[in-house]
Amino acid sequence: MHLHVLDKDLWFPPVDEALDDGLLAIGGDLSTERLLLAYKSGIFPWFDDELPMWWSPNPRFVLYPKELHISKSMRQVIDRGQFRFTTNTAFTEVIRNCKQTTRTGQQGTWITDVVEQAYTQLHTLGYAHSAEAWQDGKLVGGLYGIRMGNVFFGESMYSHISNASKFAFIQYVQRLIQEGVQLIDCQVYTEHLESLGAGMIAREQFMEMLVELM
Repeated sequence: MHLHVLDKDLWFPPVDEALDDGLLAIGGDLSTERLLLAYKSGIFPWFDDELPMWWSPNPRFVLYPKELHISKSMRQVIDRGQFRFTTNTAFTEVIRNCKQTTRTGQQGTWITDVVEQAYTQLHTLGYAHSAEAWQDGKLVGGLYGIRMGNVFFGESMYSHISNASKFAFIQYVQRLIQEGVQLIDCQVYTEHLESLGAGMIAREQFMEMLVELM
């Protein structure tokens, strides 16, 4: 296997040509057309030093919405009405907070200015969506991602106070179930999302599901 270098032409190599860590290609741009093609093709971008890097890991970390796990403690949080839930009312604030949030074990963020602009454009076009948690009129947590067909591709989430992002995620998944979404792409493993019911599937299975659901 070798690492593909993209140019201005709109294309991606087959995902089974990705390196062992899932890295498939570098280069190209974050045009709307390229991003939508990437998601349709089972590929997502991360950035490193302003260079687009395109990934398709095997296995893939996903959540089947109806397998969402809500812990007893989170049910209590929801029942107490600690947060208010909305969607698509504060997309720019959500992505900005995801960009600025410090994460354990990470230096900096993959959400560059270019990424922020590209996904904000996708939001304007109706592809990128946000889910928000509010407390006392203030935005305290949320997440954003891409919706295509009956698949939601999660990108990033953040919390300013405990349980805010979990609350937004749980409420949004329940909304997506009502809308017919059958697969949530979580990309790579996190303990946080595993606790909510996410698990690993083979990339081949993931790709088959994309064809079926998009």
